[in-house]
Amino acid sequence: MAQNLNFIIEQVGRDKGIDKEIIIEALESAVLTASRKKLGTQKDIEAHYNVESGEVELFQFMNVVETVEDDETEICLEEARKLDEEAEIGDSLGTKLDMSNFGRIAAQTAKQVIIQRVRDAERENIYNEFKDRKGELITGSVQRFERGNLYVNIGRAEGVLYSREQVPGESYRQGERIRAYILDVQKTARGPQIYLSRTHPGLLIRLFELEVPEISEGIIKIVSAAREPGQRAKIAVYSKDSAVDPVGACVGMRGSRVQSVVQELRGERIDIVPYAEDPAKHVCNGLSPAKISTVYIDEENRYMEVIVPDDQLSLAIGKKGQNVRLASKLTGWKIDIKSESKMEKLSEEARERLKTIPNVGDVMARLLYNEGYRSVDDIANADTEDLARKAGISPKTVDRIVVSAREMMTVPEPPETAPSPDKPELSLESLPDVGSKTAALFKDHGFEAVVDVAKATAEKLSEIPGVGQKKAEKLIESARELIGHRQNG
Repeated sequence: MAQNLNFIIEQVGRDKGIDKEIIIEALESAVLTASRKKLGTQKDIEAHYNVESGEVELFQFMNVVETVEDDETEICLEEARKLDEEAEIGDSLGTKLDMSNFGRIAAQTAKQVIIQRVRDAERENIYNEFKDRKGELITGSVQRFERGNLYVNIGRAEGVLYSREQVPGESYRQGERIRAYILDVQKTARGPQIYLSRTHPGLLIRLFELEVPEISEGIIKIVSAAREPGQRAKIAVYSKDSAVDPVGACVGMRGSRVQSVVQELRGERIDIVPYAEDPAKHVCNGLSPAKISTVYIDEENRYMEVIVPDDQLSLAIGKKGQNVRLASKLTGWKIDIKSESKMEKLSEEARERLKTIPNVGDVMARLLYNEGYRSVDDIANADTEDLARKAGISPKTVDRIVVSAREMMTVPEPPETAPSPDKPELSLESLPDVGSKTAALFKDHGFEAVVDVAKATAEKLSEIPGVGQKKAEKLIESARELIGHRQNG
């Protein structure tokens, strides 16, 4: 019996990866639970595993007293000295119990306790093994399918690959080997749950780490990665050693390294671009293979306006906007792409708007436009010192331009009194080229009367469908003239 029980403890410990002390504790707890089921909960009982005899021994402890009041927990001195000649009042006397008559129910209870405790210990071990492995690459075999989710055998544990983490179009057979990214590890009522992913950009990074020794050695670093799973991906790489070409190292001889990753991702196209510390250069690299003409940067909003030659526009945007979306994810910048011809048209319109300000000619309009001022509103709201410094214009000239712009933006206040019968409120249809349908559209956007149009900015008004910047400016000017005529008339 001793040999068998010790052998079982050793074997279970090896097979389940559980410490022997935990198994012994489970045995003691099981016997204790079974004894209480048989003998009741009032008795003071303890269970101890005897390594030499190889059995769990059960002891009942009773307090030695002069007068017994509770037969379950107390023993008189006379009876105690029959068991131990040196017993004294106040001692706690332990006697070994015979477990041979516990019966089938008690044995079944003990078995259930042992199974549960061993299972809990095994789950805890699995959780401890995987909790620090988030972000790692793991290989397993497809075990079963359930409601679109894939369950993967990863050794002592099972991982789940939810349908949302599977690449569209990929299919697997039971028993097939699969590589996945450990997304998360959590404790649940059913034990540790290991969540896997085939769509996470981290999978791409880990695959390159396997294929490119320079990455694992720390010579090359993958700065960022972006994916549209199953279709296309981009990674930005950087080399700490100027003698090592990071892109070439990741591509490999005749594309061998990158092709291995592509095969693992089942044909997903991968663009490898060099990382640049300069944000504009980084974005230009990210938009590869398109060629970039000019970049305008708004650092505060992390926004870039990218100008490309007309023949490069579709390449820069990509199929259904894929290239620019990936570049935006890769770099962390919002990117707006415009062709040179469209940008020239927009810039010409903006310069014409600026030239409507008194004291602003063609050269001045170009200068202001190049410094990011696109409209009369921009000039009217500009800080004069900042404008003078940026554009290199004298403060006096700047003051005149800003004052003129503000005067242009000034809207005559409508009469404070209600419209009189002989002067009813001006309706939107009073404006040129505004019919009933257009008026209804204006009202949908919060413009109820001519005075609302007069108070609006061209940018706000041009948000209405069918109203461009030029038309908006003309409508505002007409609205202000109508109100001016009304007040003067």
